[in-house]
Amino acid sequence: MSKKERKNNKEKGTMAILGRLLKYMFSFYKWELLVVAVCIMINAIAAISSSIFLEKIIDDVVTPGLAQGWDAVKGTMLNIGITMICVFSLGVVCSFAYNRIMAYVTQGFLKHMRLEMFNKMQSLPIRYFDTHTHGDIMSTYTNDIDALRQFVSQSMPQMFYSAVALITLVVSMMQSSIWLFFVVLLGCGAMLIVTKAVGGKSAKFFIRQQRSMGKTEGFVEEMMNGQKVIKVFCHEEQSKRDFDKINEQLFKDSENANKYANVLMPTINNIGHVLYVLVAIVGGLLVLGGVHNLSFEGIETEAIKMGAIIAFLNMSRQFTINIGQLSMQVNAVVMGTAGAKRIFEVIDQEAETDDGYVTLVNAETDEKGNIRESATRTGKWAWRHPHKADGSVTYQELKGDIQLFDVDFGYVPEKIVLHDISLYAKPGQKIAFVGATGAGKTTITNLINRFYDIADGKIRYDGININKIKKADLRRSLGMVLQDTNLFTGTIMDNIRYGKLDASDDECVAAAKLANAHDFITRLPEGYNTMLTGDGANLSQGQKQLLSIARAAVANAPVLILDEATSSIDTRTEALVQQGMDHLMEGRTVFVIAHRLSTIQNSDAIMVLDHGRIIERGSHDQLIAQKGVYYQLYTGAFELE
Repeated sequence: MSKKERKNNKEKGTMAILGRLLKYMFSFYKWELLVVAVCIMINAIAAISSSIFLEKIIDDVVTPGLAQGWDAVKGTMLNIGITMICVFSLGVVCSFAYNRIMAYVTQGFLKHMRLEMFNKMQSLPIRYFDTHTHGDIMSTYTNDIDALRQFVSQSMPQMFYSAVALITLVVSMMQSSIWLFFVVLLGCGAMLIVTKAVGGKSAKFFIRQQRSMGKTEGFVEEMMNGQKVIKVFCHEEQSKRDFDKINEQLFKDSENANKYANVLMPTINNIGHVLYVLVAIVGGLLVLGGVHNLSFEGIETEAIKMGAIIAFLNMSRQFTINIGQLSMQVNAVVMGTAGAKRIFEVIDQEAETDDGYVTLVNAETDEKGNIRESATRTGKWAWRHPHKADGSVTYQELKGDIQLFDVDFGYVPEKIVLHDISLYAKPGQKIAFVGATGAGKTTITNLINRFYDIADGKIRYDGININKIKKADLRRSLGMVLQDTNLFTGTIMDNIRYGKLDASDDECVAAAKLANAHDFITRLPEGYNTMLTGDGANLSQGQKQLLSIARAAVANAPVLILDEATSSIDTRTEALVQQGMDHLMEGRTVFVIAHRLSTIQNSDAIMVLDHGRIIERGSHDQLIAQKGVYYQLYTGAFELE
């Protein structure tokens, strides 16, 4: 593709984004924007009318007044004065109105954009968050939204105002003097050349500045999160040097962007000054030509009055100012459309697909022992399975029976990371996964949750292919306790209730007791009403893990996934957490991922994985008797990486 073709495609892309933005805004604020457009037009025309009033004052009041006296023109002056007051007052009212309306429209529009982005993020697959850094996503909500705010609130009204003003000025100048208008056209050409040359370079560097700003914010966020590690390993000086490089790049991009941007307006103003002088000179010659009936080198001059010359000088000044204002918005347009493009990229992401039709419902058993749907909460659940072939509906009790048959999976199609995984977990059984980092332990649990879909094979849940189960219902039947605890701003009670939003306070307290979290919670100053901020920064790692277990307990799911839930806490706290998990695991199907083999000895089956394959399976005693990889791990002859 040639450079010219790339440029044309880029311009088409920019226009498409602008069109989409306007369409999006009009979908919410059609009438408000129409009122703004009318107010801007009135305000622009009112501002331009000052030149017309100036011409009338000089030609209809000052000049006749000098010859005939004040009494002869005071009526005319009064009429002009009243008209001016009315026009300018209308302009002031319209200016106030459209600025107030635009403040409302801008913030409302950004609210809708943020809401649509956030709603879309809730529907995106885990794959998206695994392939995009948190800093990059956060930059969309901050830098890109702010660039869009400036574009919508300032640049769009200013561009429309300048466009209306320029059109009005062109019509007025052509009616006033065609010769002077030609002079203004020459100056306009020079301004456009400068704007294209300087503004183009400025826009390029403003885009780079936006990108560098995102990198800088991402680096600072990373350093803040890892401050303890930095200090432990005395990495402060290296962090300073790394930040200095990133900050230097931001400085260069910002310096270049603003260097060209700051040059643009003074250059256009200077061209405007030259244009002002040229209009005065040519206007003076035209006045002389009209007074003395002169012609210049065979060119017949038009008769023009002094008031028209002064009015034209004022219009040329306004013309220059509006050209300058229009050119100054180029950078805001570039940054705004760049921000809008990144925002629309998030909004346009393909949502997580869900073609499931089997749902989870409250169930009860009738007098014949058959399972049926219940209109009230019974504490018993069943899969509602409509059959497309004959339209019938059957109910399968939710038990927690999970089976994997010859499952293959790859995060990218060309690289399979799980090979021929087959296993079963009967209701109430505890299945443990052991293996080195990257062996595929967590990946298996991600497939059970359908965070990712398998490449080949089948996964059945209570005899039903999980692809037929709606994802929300599938995940509602699964509880998880992860190595990395995530707590949210709110009270401890709110964080426990996160596992079941309609849980009562009593249910949350019972879950905390089950998880062995009740004792430490009651010792806190405000107990269950203690506010948590910063991901539970005011709690220890063990306390946060106990709350995570309580959250899973209140969900009361029949299947539980424990992903190295005790690997980041000390041995003493581990015993307390382990007790909580033992209470939680009773009567449930459990999948456990653990580095500490002491926590999985009582598992019904242990799967030893290596490079995405199950190489050993059996109970603890069976695997010890085999004296294979598990035996070497348990006796310390071999260690997990």
